[in-house]
Amino acid sequence: MPAVPSCLLDPLWDQFAALLPARGAFVADHPLGCHRRRVADRTVFEHIVLALVHGSGYERISSPGCSDRTIRRRVKEWAELGISEKVHALALEAYDRTIGLGLAEISVDGCITKAPSGGEKAGRSPVDRGKQGLKRSVASDACGVPLGIVSDGANRHDSPMLGPTLEAARTQAGAMPEGVNVNLDRGYDSAKSRALIAELGFTAEIARKGVPAQIQAGKRWVIERTHSWMNDYGKLRRCTEKRGEVVDFYLYLAAALVTLRILIRRATKRYRWDGRPTTRRLK
Repeated sequence: MPAVPSCLLDPLWDQFAALLPARGAFVADHPLGCHRRRVADRTVFEHIVLALVHGSGYERISSPGCSDRTIRRRVKEWAELGISEKVHALALEAYDRTIGLGLAEISVDGCITKAPSGGEKAGRSPVDRGKQGLKRSVASDACGVPLGIVSDGANRHDSPMLGPTLEAARTQAGAMPEGVNVNLDRGYDSAKSRALIAELGFTAEIARKGVPAQIQAGKRWVIERTHSWMNDYGKLRRCTEKRGEVVDFYLYLAAALVTLRILIRRATKRYRWDGRPTTRRLK
């Protein structure tokens, strides 16, 4: 059984494969002079998606036709090329062309998850007895579509990550319209955050410290839902990767799947096309 439905996996692979460098069926410059056939990229990609969804180690998801070492090498190679970031940008472009991104209202928030293996993007978690954890800061549009992601250690405060997150959203989604309003929780209630937003030419709706959250939830609840969608992927809930670029590779691959799922669900109500999913429940 595939880790994700084919209506999500196939279009994602089509864009992913178009960004991969051309390689021959055999490794001509192998140091040992071997002539074993190179494992197909599609096979490795399906194993990577399996690792992303279930959070399993590469040894557990390996198969006779694709070893765990092959998966590690290919993940490292694709992460260095930034393939997942480019695929996510293409997914955002398709969503904007088909549905339209709600960039007038942007929400930003952080989420702390486990990182038991440590690594370049791990730090002492303040909510898990000082164990190693990962923090991701995500910016989303008015409907919860993830725009930009920044990762760091769990001991990093949300406020310093606001600027890089908004810059990542601008890089992935393109130019921002005029009059963008940024919705933030009380963790960003500081003079530095307000000065940064004013410098970018945005307005801000920031929850105030000391006021109950239920009264001032505003429009930022969508980012909480986005984090919930991303936490459905086991590799993000419990990240065992140590390289920073590999961590970001999985984060943006999950963001691309989330964006594609929202696109299909919203487009189903507006358009008809061959092979349209018969169920509204897409995991």
